[in-house]
Amino acid sequence: MEKKKKNNDENSRREFLKKLGIVGSGAMAAGTALLAGHRFEAQKDRSKSRIMLLAHDRKLMEVDEDALHEVTPKPLSEAELQKRGREGNSGKRFVFVVDLAKCRNARKCMDACQAAHHLRPEQHHINVLQMKDSPQTAHYFMPKMCQHCDNPPCVSVCPVDATFKRADGPVLIDNERCIGCRFCIAACPYSARSFNWKEPLYEQEDKGKEYDVELNIPQKKGTITKCLMSADLIREGELPYCVSACPNGVYYFGDEVEDAVTNGTTKETVRLSELLEKNGAYQLLPELGTKPRVYYLPPKNRLFPFPDELKDNDHHLHHI
Repeated sequence: MEKKKKNNDENSRREFLKKLGIVGSGAMAAGTALLAGHRFEAQKDRSKSRIMLLAHDRKLMEVDEDALHEVTPKPLSEAELQKRGREGNSGKRFVFVVDLAKCRNARKCMDACQAAHHLRPEQHHINVLQMKDSPQTAHYFMPKMCQHCDNPPCVSVCPVDATFKRADGPVLIDNERCIGCRFCIAACPYSARSFNWKEPLYEQEDKGKEYDVELNIPQKKGTITKCLMSADLIREGELPYCVSACPNGVYYFGDEVEDAVTNGTTKETVRLSELLEKNGAYQLLPELGTKPRVYYLPPKNRLFPFPDELKDNDHHLHHI
């Protein structure tokens, strides 16, 4: 009897240990599954927060999105602005193309330029002229700005290095150095410069701002002002103020090195060489050897009729 009881106890113990082993294995398996599931979810969450960025050396890198945070850039000092403004954009050769067949004298380009550079109402970096090549030809409108020459006479005559030519295309003015001698105005064959005879329009608003040679703000009385090719925008990879503001597709802007220009209205990018060749592009006064960086497409197949009243007002027109 006692032996039988002992056997029953051993059987119960074995049964208990057996069940415990099953439960333990199940618990371990469940625990492993839960851990694996947690790792999978963590990996899935991590994969969602990983993004690809283009580094400054033009290489792609993967980073954790949660590690990114907005950085407010520290304002540049005047010395830093001067250095940046004179160095320009390495490896670039910017160029304008102006399609005269599309200009309707909307003057939105002029408005945008004036607003960006805090110009007075009578000051213009761009002038839209009413043109007529000869008594036998039709009228057309022609936007005219600084031609940003590769051989600029204005730079040669400046006695204080206030006017300078950048390797990436723009001809700029440093009004911290300008002495107002106006030699550059006399030397420019395109009448693209004007003198600041009066106090700046935004004198009070711009008071205390660091002078930015790429924006020519704050403006200064007794100095020169002109088109800057929107040097502040092209540094950021954006189109110039005038190019973006035009509603009629007149302006193209781009990089000669890449052989590509973009239309400011349609945002279509085309080959520069093909655009110039197929449309008979020309430059203003190339015989002077100034080597302008502005190309004009002739006003052929104009997309709109010229106002009839202009035909009787030739005394208002400009002849090339």
